[in-house]
Amino acid sequence: MTWKKCPDSANARLQGQYSPDTRPAFLGGLAHRVFSRHLTDGPILPEDFVLTCRQEIGDSRLNFKMGGLEIKPSTLNTMIEEVREMYERFVRFPTDGFDASEVPLRYQTDDGLELFGTVDAVYREDLGGHRLVDWKTGELGDVEDQLGFYSLLWTLEHEEVPTAVEAVSVRTGERHHSSPTVQDVTRTAGDVAAMASEIRTAWASGAAVKRRAGPWCRYCPILEDCEEGKTVEAMLA
Repeated sequence: MTWKKCPDSANARLQGQYSPDTRPAFLGGLAHRVFSRHLTDGPILPEDFVLTCRQEIGDSRLNFKMGGLEIKPSTLNTMIEEVREMYERFVRFPTDGFDASEVPLRYQTDDGLELFGTVDAVYREDLGGHRLVDWKTGELGDVEDQLGFYSLLWTLEHEEVPTAVEAVSVRTGERHHSSPTVQDVTRTAGDVAAMASEIRTAWASGAAVKRRAGPWCRYCPILEDCEEGKTVEAMLA
């Protein structure tokens, strides 16, 4: 997804350069932990919600991100209440056919390219097959590439195309639903191969990777060294 927006930003991330953590990302991470706990362990009682959130923070990398974001106890309490509001909307979604939560998918190609991702939830369909679901804690946005990549990973690992893929915004109620085909998965595989080829060629030759500025520049790890990105960011600001 990042490569389609700006190849050099994707190149930076592949080399371990990441943007600083943000408050929305922290909130989203905590909400996803709570959603997963609900699906696997059952409903969280209102009186247990704060303790549950603190447990999920302590048992995950979110605990280390608190320092970087300088989250104080009073701030954390406010954030937990925001997650509670999202959770109250989340519990209204049906759970029929739920199979697993936070499902890791990995595949390594013959030439050493490792593909990996995590699907928020997997559901069994009544007529057979599986539906992959990605929860969004903000606006839905453009999700087709992300869902296409999950479809590719699922097909490679399970040797079957998922029956359906969905992205659902818990905050707004928006939903994107599609039924991928073999042609869709093949097209995504071609996109991934093109990305890997372009970046490997650049690494081998030392050539610069293309840059493409846009609204995504705000959280880019190479923004400070990118004149195109800083220009766009200034215009948007």
